[in-house]
Amino acid sequence: MVRPREFDRDEALDRAMRVFWSKGYSATSTDDLLAAMEIGRQSLYNAFGDKRKLYLEALDRYQQHSISAHVERLTRGASALAGIKAMLLGVIAADAAERANGCMGVNSAAEFGAGDADVVAIRSAGAKRLKQHLLARIEQAQREGEIDPRMDAEEVALFIGSTMQSIQLNARGGMTPAALRRLAKFAVERLVVRS
Repeated sequence: MVRPREFDRDEALDRAMRVFWSKGYSATSTDDLLAAMEIGRQSLYNAFGDKRKLYLEALDRYQQHSISAHVERLTRGASALAGIKAMLLGVIAADAAERANGCMGVNSAAEFGAGDADVVAIRSAGAKRLKQHLLARIEQAQREGEIDPRMDAEEVALFIGSTMQSIQLNARGGMTPAALRRLAKFAVERLVVRS
């Protein structure tokens, strides 16, 4: 009896995630996944189930990593507003190929809309986690006089989240890094207290 080939499941999942991130769910074939993951068809099914289950696990992994990176940038800033700016600038990947991929979460929203409850649940969980940290920083910036306290913190969070998505979509569409940075800077300047 032939033993199945041993492989690193986490590494294979990361490779699958990169394929889905670049191509989306529908445009990714099982053969694309097998080639990228360097595993056989039966190993894919045994370890991950089917293509859909693999996609959901890859999307969840991407969201976990992405949201953690956003929160880290948001909370490390010298001030609350600096953290918000760092988070927005941080979504602009230095690597051109990664920048061209945009955001897997945003890409999933474009591909599935609200029509797939499992995909929506993964995105919603990530958005909820990020929003908690973002609201805390917005409220801190309002207390410290960096963001206009007359602005509704929930609306500010919605604006920042929409700006992040806009940056990621524009990056995927080929906007230059310099233009993306101008977009982030413009958004942050809209929040500053005006005399």
